[in-house]
Amino acid sequence: MAEDLTTLDPGVDFVKGEVSAAPALSPAPSYEKTDLSLDGRPPTDEELLTLRRVSEKIPWSIYSIAFVEAVERFSYYGTTACFTNFIQHALPIGSTTGADGGGGQAGALGLGQRTATALTTFNSFWQYTMPLFGAYVADNYLGRFKTIAFALAIDLVGHVVLVISAIPPVIKNPNGSMAAFIIGIITMGFGTGGFKPNVNPLIVEQLEMDVMTVKTLKTGERVIVDPAVTASRVYDYFYMFINIGALCGQIGMVYCEHYVGFWLSFLLPTAMLCFCPLVMMYGRKRYKRVEPQGSVLGKAFKLFGIANKGRWSINPVKTYRQLHDGTFWESVKPSKFDAASKPKWMDFNDAWVDEVSRGFSACAVFMWYPLYWLCYNQINNNLISQASTMRLAGVPNDVLTNLNPFSLIILIPVLDTFVYPAIRKLRLNFTPIKRIAAGYFVAAGAMVWAIVIQYYIYKKSDCGSHASDCPNVDLIVWAQTGSYVLIALSEVLASITSLEYAHSKAPANLRSVVQSICLFMNAISSALGFALVPLAEDPYLIWNYGVVAVAATIGGILFYLQFRGLDKEEDRLNLLPKGTFKPNEDQVNNGLEDGGVAPTPVTTGFEKSEMSI
Repeated sequence: MAEDLTTLDPGVDFVKGEVSAAPALSPAPSYEKTDLSLDGRPPTDEELLTLRRVSEKIPWSIYSIAFVEAVERFSYYGTTACFTNFIQHALPIGSTTGADGGGGQAGALGLGQRTATALTTFNSFWQYTMPLFGAYVADNYLGRFKTIAFALAIDLVGHVVLVISAIPPVIKNPNGSMAAFIIGIITMGFGTGGFKPNVNPLIVEQLEMDVMTVKTLKTGERVIVDPAVTASRVYDYFYMFINIGALCGQIGMVYCEHYVGFWLSFLLPTAMLCFCPLVMMYGRKRYKRVEPQGSVLGKAFKLFGIANKGRWSINPVKTYRQLHDGTFWESVKPSKFDAASKPKWMDFNDAWVDEVSRGFSACAVFMWYPLYWLCYNQINNNLISQASTMRLAGVPNDVLTNLNPFSLIILIPVLDTFVYPAIRKLRLNFTPIKRIAAGYFVAAGAMVWAIVIQYYIYKKSDCGSHASDCPNVDLIVWAQTGSYVLIALSEVLASITSLEYAHSKAPANLRSVVQSICLFMNAISSALGFALVPLAEDPYLIWNYGVVAVAATIGGILFYLQFRGLDKEEDRLNLLPKGTFKPNEDQVNNGLEDGGVAPTPVTTGFEKSEMSI
């Protein structure tokens, strides 16, 4: 039995991210001739409300891609963990490598905290801007797998240049070292830009299921196997792999920096990165891959442009009403055009327009994220500098940042194994929108903790509010633990959920682009962070943490008020059928010559999109 779903109107408000009144999954399916006890069919409306939701089995190929991500993050965080000390502090007396022998402060360029904050902020901005370019190349030309392969090669070149900036003959010349350092991080940005937006979609594309189905467990319990739950679980553990790599890289390289020198803390991550191309080569013929379909992004924006026509007026009230009348995307579906008026580039069906609408809605959700990332980015610079003014008790000041990935490695399995299943058993729907909003508030709490620590630093310091000019205050550095743990919890709620949301709401052939927009929010946050650089030194650090805490709180409140309507439409949006493109000869042959696994065939009819029951 089949049900025509092309009449579905997602009703997503592309400006506000809200969902207007729209029909449910209608016409409602008739099960008169269907045995409801059969497994493998979509759930009914009643089952959606009553049955527990579970994850499907995760295939082995996902773990190999997660390993690649872990090693790449080892290389990235292993080097960036040393950036603040490399830039801020001067070369120790008698040292030719930047090492302090474990008893002092490692350093190289001696440019101060403000410069260190500015350069690390620029690095963050650059690393999260380039994914826009990498995603465009992947979705339109090379595909995700090939883009990742080229990106890894470019990333290796950047790491080699970074090593050169820290070798003894170069590090003793601050200007030459700085030039090589900047070239290195810019080159690494190109590599990260091709890697990050594509590895996230690639890993979830290895899953077999993309629609909810009913299943009977061995215990006799009937459950819903929900792709959204599966994707959430995959991204949870994928994020855990990221943080295992980050934790190993950061701890190991910080001690290399202090006891041997910066050249070793940059060299070992470079050597580890060499394993990534080998694993990708092994999986070349084993991974499922969605091949590019050409100018898909252009078609999405053409749709957006046509949908806007005739809706704008000098009267703002009239403009608002016409943009929010519930027909914005419905009016540009191919079925609304006759043969004479239909554009030649419109070679897709109505369902793809629904997917594009949903993707625009997801991008609207991400617009508030810069206020969240303002809090998170404090752990990459100002909290490291804060630690350098406290009693270290033999611990390098930049090793405390590892409490963040360490906390994530503990929190992720605890939440996945105990907390989330308990919430689902109670039939409480802890939707992505609720999780993201909660993440904002937890991040703000982390900054409040930092404010309290900074207050006591100023109170205990002999130099008062210029504590960095005096010997370290008698306040144990482990007092920072609360900030790092709270930031980790906020990542589980907000950051991981954003990856999941970007994947589940984007059209299959635009997933890299939507992921890149999600990542780009961190770049915008870094740009905003430049405005806070004047506060990134004594005596203004309490104001620095206070401003970002207030920004995250306001952001969380406004985010939830704007997007709370999407909670009620979560299931319906996830149940939208996949859109299809009319295949041409290039697309039919694409991906088969190089041994790639072709995507699962889909229907090619353009008058109707069907879902088998």
